Amino acid sequence: MDPQRDAAKIAYRAVLLAAALVVLGLLFRELLSLLLAVLITVILAVGLAAIAGVLERRLKIPRPVGAFFGLLAGLGFIAGVLALVIPSFVEESQQLADDAPDIVDSLRERLGDITGAGQDEIAESVQEFIARYTDDPAQLIGPITSIGLGVAGVIAALLLILITAYYIAINPEPLLGGVRRLVPPAHRDRADAVLARLRDSWIGWMQGVVVDIVVSGLLLYLGLSLIGLEFALVFAVLAALLTIIPYFGAIVGGILPTLLALTDSFTKAGLVLVVYVAVQQVQGNITIPLVMSRTVKLHPAVIAIGVLIVAQLFGAVGLIVAVPILSLIVVLVEEVWVVPMEREAERRGAAGGPPGQA
Repeated sequence: MDPQRDAAKIAYRAVLLAAALVVLGLLFRELLSLLLAVLITVILAVGLAAIAGVLERRLKIPRPVGAFFGLLAGLGFIAGVLALVIPSFVEESQQLADDAPDIVDSLRERLGDITGAGQDEIAESVQEFIARYTDDPAQLIGPITSIGLGVAGVIAALLLILITAYYIAINPEPLLGGVRRLVPPAHRDRADAVLARLRDSWIGWMQGVVVDIVVSGLLLYLGLSLIGLEFALVFAVLAALLTIIPYFGAIVGGILPTLLALTDSFTKAGLVLVVYVAVQQVQGNITIPLVMSRTVKLHPAVIAIGVLIVAQLFGAVGLIVAVPILSLIVVLVEEVWVVPMEREAERRGAAGGPPGQA
């Protein structure tokens, strides 16, 4: 064999490997976005298929009609809630925008009392921050333009996801059959059990999200109204939507109302914190353990840590489906690695050999 030719082959393969890694790195974010869109589509399809299956078994309604009814029911529920909330929400939001200058002035005074900085110093810092955008409008127009394009893209993506999920829910067997064919025939029964476990997990998560949003929104609205905080409906709706992010959503949702209450008094700000902490305790001790821990089979600590990891990988959109992603990982690890390893250890123990001996 020619050593020079072998060296050339090794160098050629190394270059190809390096090029492949570079391309993969460049496409990594796009691939993650695609995987995230596929996952959201499958989760919605699972929910629609469950509704269609129940209607087909109990009322003899054909699956296409049942899936379409489920889709309309979901969209109708969202539209109904928005119709009830939006008028008051828009009114309070407009009032909040009109009162924003006075709120900022009051907050500036409070911050001056807390930090010891003079009002002139705080005002100068705020003016410098605003001047960066007024002196260079492109810094402001650029993000606004990208947000506008992003909204159009999100709407188109949502329509595509809903349509695809509907057609998957009508006839999921071809997709499930394709997944089964990837598994060796001897293990296909186990693959069906894994898919059933994932299905139950995701359906339980969707039910839990609906309950969590409704309960959290009502409790926050009642609590904030009880202590006399202005714009209680606005903050309750925003915080309720953020509860889809376990644990951290409640924390983020409490920042703005706490700052607003701080413009009134330290006592009211403390009461706002008490309300949000109380609702978070309801989530942490009732909703999440009952729904996420029992139905989704995830420990609360796993959820809290996993949300941070998912945010790093998939960004803000990934937080919406952080729990299904975590349940997918946990189920696959258990079924593919942990359970076979435990069964092998039991088999060796029954045979009378040491567990670690091959």
